[in-house]
Amino acid sequence: MNIGELSRLTGLPVKTIRYYSDVGLVPEAERSSAGYRRYDHGAIVRLEFVRTLRELGLDLATIRQVLDRGADLREVAAAHAEALSLQIRVLRLRRAALRAVAGRDSSPADLERLARIAQAGASERQRIIDDFFDSIFAGIADSAESREFTAGMRSVSADLPDEPTDEQVDAWIELAEMLRQPDFRERLREMGRKSFEPGARRVIPTDLAEIKWFVDTVAEAQDGGGRDPAEVVAEVLERWGADTDELRREVLAALELSIDVRAERYWQLMAVINGWAPVPATMHRWSWFLSALRETLAR
Repeated sequence: MNIGELSRLTGLPVKTIRYYSDVGLVPEAERSSAGYRRYDHGAIVRLEFVRTLRELGLDLATIRQVLDRGADLREVAAAHAEALSLQIRVLRLRRAALRAVAGRDSSPADLERLARIAQAGASERQRIIDDFFDSIFAGIADSAESREFTAGMRSVSADLPDEPTDEQVDAWIELAEMLRQPDFRERLREMGRKSFEPGARRVIPTDLAEIKWFVDTVAEAQDGGGRDPAEVVAEVLERWGADTDELRREVLAALELSIDVRAERYWQLMAVINGWAPVPATMHRWSWFLSALRETLAR
């Protein structure tokens, strides 16, 4: 067949077929007496194969090696699949940065920063988190308790998998942006100073079982609506020590300092990034109790 017939059968432009012939990808079977290219049915098969490999992104030199048996198609396909995986990951990260920018009033500088955050490698992610901890732990009293606490916090890293989901990338961007907020850092610095200063008294339990009891007790009262909030406050404070005005004021001050949805959000985002079980929201339970406590002190 001539080149025009081959073009009609394959749907490829004559110009493209001629170029593929010139570079040796689809050589003609013969030339007519007038010098025109003539092709056999094997050319159709080769053209379809070349088109498929081009659509998959292989360059012409690699395709030539495959067609000439200079390269194993399985090896070429595997290598290219790996390259595409990397490209897909980069595109997914860029898309996440664009989504973050689209959801706020952002500048070009914001887009550039978010793109860098989205594409940060493991060491850069850890540097962002270490910088955050360096900031909030600066100036707290040195003690065995504070060292154990800071070491425990620093031991948790943001371990995005090699192929993160959209949710994980979004969580990382949100976390990195949250860690930059000056007021959040200052709030945590103040919490650290108050918690570990000499003579500091912990008026709010940190035991997980005790916290669960508190959340369950408040949830029952908050959702059921059958109990007087003042009664719940009295029950909780009796369990925590003694229901005195002094303890109420101490607990009030501690809760006003420590209640910040971002502190809880930090662990929720870490759970998404690292593939842990979801961290349930409980901050609204503490806020309800804080409001009830304020009311009892105002009476």
